[in-house]
Amino acid sequence: MTTIQQSIDVRVPVSTAYNQWTQFESFPYFMDGVDRIVQVTDTMTHWETSIGGVRREFDAQITEQHPDERVAWQAVGGQQQGGVVTFHRLDNETTRVNVQMEYDPENFTEKLGAGLGVIDRKVKGDLERFKEFIEGRGRETGGWRGDVSRSPQAGE
Repeated sequence: MTTIQQSIDVRVPVSTAYNQWTQFESFPYFMDGVDRIVQVTDTMTHWETSIGGVRREFDAQITEQHPDERVAWQAVGGQQQGGVVTFHRLDNETTRVNVQMEYDPENFTEKLGAGLGVIDRKVKGDLERFKEFIEGRGRETGGWRGDVSRSPQAGE
């Protein structure tokens, strides 16, 4: 598994940053290579991506979500990836958005790209575009304030 961690400070309140992040269908506006996302249910999304000439479709399950704090996900079937985005209030008008994700490169090209830090730079660029998107608007395009509790882990 390859682990990526990136963060960025955005000049909007934590609730604005969080609300925008819950609008998965807007991700193509700031995520390079994401062609389309459909919110299937409150906790299931369907992704269509084109990255490095490789087109993929997969589903992702929201595994934990708490307003103004975190959104965690796990790909369902096939695609091996998951992660969490956390939101940290720095002051009334500034939020740190932190992305941690793990994925399993599937082929030689993906393994090479992971080793060269290509995906790490892609996530950094996506966060920079998110910053431009939300700061440029000054407000979110919508928001989902539902709470999704994490499933108990083995031994709990």
